[in-house]
Amino acid sequence: MAVDNFQLDSALLPIFQEVEQIIGKETYDLWFKAAGFILEGTVLRVTIPNATWGQTIQSRYENIIKDAFLKHTGATITVQYTVDTTPAPVIPAIVSAQDVISSVPQTVTPVVNPFAARFNPHYTFDNFIESPANRFAYKAAQAVVGKLGARENNPLVIYSAPGLGKTHLLQAIGNQILKQNPQAKVMYMSGEEFVNEYIESMYQKTGDAFRKKYRFLDCFLVDDIQFVVGKQYSSEAFFYTFNTLFESGKQIVLSSDRSPQQLEWDERLSSRLLSGISTEIKKPNVEARIAILRQKRDSMNFIVGDDVITFLAEGIQTNIRELEGALIRLRAYCTTHSVTPTIPIAKELLGDLLVDENKVNVSINVIKKVVGKHFNVRMEDFNAKKKTQSIAWPRQIAMYLATELTELSLPEIGREFNRDHSTVLHARDVVKDKIEADPFFSAEINQIVADVQAVGK
Repeated sequence: MAVDNFQLDSALLPIFQEVEQIIGKETYDLWFKAAGFILEGTVLRVTIPNATWGQTIQSRYENIIKDAFLKHTGATITVQYTVDTTPAPVIPAIVSAQDVISSVPQTVTPVVNPFAARFNPHYTFDNFIESPANRFAYKAAQAVVGKLGARENNPLVIYSAPGLGKTHLLQAIGNQILKQNPQAKVMYMSGEEFVNEYIESMYQKTGDAFRKKYRFLDCFLVDDIQFVVGKQYSSEAFFYTFNTLFESGKQIVLSSDRSPQQLEWDERLSSRLLSGISTEIKKPNVEARIAILRQKRDSMNFIVGDDVITFLAEGIQTNIRELEGALIRLRAYCTTHSVTPTIPIAKELLGDLLVDENKVNVSINVIKKVVGKHFNVRMEDFNAKKKTQSIAWPRQIAMYLATELTELSLPEIGREFNRDHSTVLHARDVVKDKIEADPFFSAEINQIVADVQAVGK
């Protein structure tokens, strides 16, 4: 079944109604309305628009689906995901919207602007919680809509660690543009989708159609552009697409997990990105986190006291996605067990997400200072491009300690060392493996950790 035609067998309806009740209508509409579900025996086959969609359903909601099936049918199911390969409809630049309408039989309601299907109506400026951590990004996104393609707002690059609202803002831009001009050609896609479509165009020898698809847009919104970086031919295709739109005065908005300076683009594209506006979304403060949870609570119709909301906001400091996921998890538990949400229940259920009150959260500079002293490395060497073993190894140790002793995400740690998140991930794994294999090295690390915590207190 096509993923844009959400249908359920009548036998599955009460199961998914319960899932909707647990996670809330807004979340349900966002992730489930664009998927197809077919039950074959004890296998639930889920058709999704792209791999990222499937990963989200699997990581956040699969257990809730399985629990609902178990409750209603007594059966333990497995879930299999299939990506729908049907291409999204796009109006060619040489065809007017009226041509599209006139070509549709009168018995069918015409789709005037198929671009709108790419946008979630719940992602708007109105329901975005503004805070000091995201205010400039929020205002810049609104400015883009007010003066589409204006040189002072073009391109706009929004970067942050995952789960802090980049996608919400990009989608809000698209929704607002279409609200003001329903005929606008506004394309939203992920960097991964761009790469996949380019590869497919090479395989199918449809390069001309690929180029035309993007180069007549009014606004091009690309989420997670870092997926394009490092892929030579895809990067080149993106540069020419970007350049054509930019020179035509069309709006370009990108999101990334790194700043433009850290993306390591081709120099031509890098200079283009740096000529526009770059803005970072930082982690929200506790007041903003409380506001976000209250909004989510209301949209879910979940009765939970402000004491529990405040407890979650103070204890979960990573990102908005985990914050909202925690509330969904709490609701699922309380609904299943017919209990009122309390702080003790939240503490027991969400212990893996809550900040350890006994943990000393130190700064990256303290870690660099202590590790540098231990290995006789200067502070500036941690951010330098030098790859000699005498510097690279202490740098990896410092990155590992940053993952263990701070609440920073991998991209945030990477920025502190002028590296990307994959380098931090590699460093963490290398040091962890050596700790497990070498008891003498483990003792050495324990001593460094003690020194770092002593300085950090």
